[in-house]
Amino acid sequence: MTENNPTAGAVSPTIAVSGAASSVRWKIFGVVFLITLINLVDRISLSIAMPTIAKELALSPTMQGLILSSFFWSYALLQLPGGWLIDKVGSRRVITGATLLWGGFQTLMGLASGGLSILLMRLGLGAAEAPLFPAGSKLNASWLAGNERARGAVLMDAGSPLGAAIGGLAIAQLILMFGSWRSAFVVAGLTTIAASWLSWRYLRDDPAQHPGVNAAELQHIRGGCAAAAPSIAGSAAALASEAADRAALPKRSVAAMCIGRAAWAMIYFGLLTWGPTYLAQSRGLNLKGIGASTFFIFFSAMLGSLSGGFLCDGLVTRGIARGKVVKGMVVVSGLVTLGTLFGLAYIGDAVQAVAALCVAAFFLLWGSLYWSLPSLLVPARRVGFVGGLMNCAGSCGGIAIPIVTGVILQATGSFDTVIDFFSACALVYVIATLFIELRHTR
Repeated sequence: MTENNPTAGAVSPTIAVSGAASSVRWKIFGVVFLITLINLVDRISLSIAMPTIAKELALSPTMQGLILSSFFWSYALLQLPGGWLIDKVGSRRVITGATLLWGGFQTLMGLASGGLSILLMRLGLGAAEAPLFPAGSKLNASWLAGNERARGAVLMDAGSPLGAAIGGLAIAQLILMFGSWRSAFVVAGLTTIAASWLSWRYLRDDPAQHPGVNAAELQHIRGGCAAAAPSIAGSAAALASEAADRAALPKRSVAAMCIGRAAWAMIYFGLLTWGPTYLAQSRGLNLKGIGASTFFIFFSAMLGSLSGGFLCDGLVTRGIARGKVVKGMVVVSGLVTLGTLFGLAYIGDAVQAVAALCVAAFFLLWGSLYWSLPSLLVPARRVGFVGGLMNCAGSCGGIAIPIVTGVILQATGSFDTVIDFFSACALVYVIATLFIELRHTR
């Protein structure tokens, strides 16, 4: 394979399609799944190690709070620039560069000398991780046929809850193994850097540029047309097409998508950040019980993400319009999450409460289908930008929910009102989704 030749491995449109299609597209999303899993392990590692770090570096509670929240400051700020960069240089370069950078920041965190240096490393980690999910959404639009994109979206997003489920166990084990949180961060960072090599080695922006893709798979991806669209970059036609894209941007649907994603994120990150405290204070679980319960809740979320994608694509294969399936399943996701969270107040047994949270997490992660919305709403050249916009909205929800939850607890002293607020977020998630108009079926 020659990297200097961008058309290496390209399939000529004149080649007759014969034999079974290759399956490179699913290997592509296997790599993306692995990278998103590593992403969440790195992201939550600080939460696991914070008690040890705070004791060693004498960090005040206020400083700990600032450090834990700082990730989302840069993560949210760089969503739109990251989406723009993806549309300009492609997902392969962005994912590889982002993975290399955040692996570097994770490794350097092991050398931190105080709270300020850790905060700066977390800002760098958030900035580097910002474009990963929008880049994955761009790959979804480029690599998968219309009836496969839901599976691609959830394969990408399922790495997130699985990373949250196993990340705590992995980081805790590394700390115990090495007797040092610093060594744990260095090992995690170097693992991430190794994953950046895998990204560059295997990912491609265009299926025709991958040497493993045969003519049959390329034809399948492009809906029966193996010939690539002629390049018009830099021409008057390209400028006219770009202007048409801007004019055709469905502003109301994009706004509704962002509101829905923000509401979804407040529930998800609420469970991620305050779930353990809820289990301890409201359900009386000890540390071992909290760890096991957290694993089952987020493992259920991962299963929900994967099952939702396969169900969606299965329904599309049976002839139901993809836009209707995606929208309908997301609405069901919100309604079941709403009902389950609302019912938590009437559950007294801790085990039953954890089971209810597992059900809520399972259906909540049908919301992974949101990552297929950008390619349904806008042309391929705008998917990176719109995906970044959606992820920015979700990041804002991630910033807000720890603060809002803390204020509610400070005012009421009870998690009952917090759960009611999460239920209200689920209602907003449903209503916003209903306002999204999905006219494209790509």
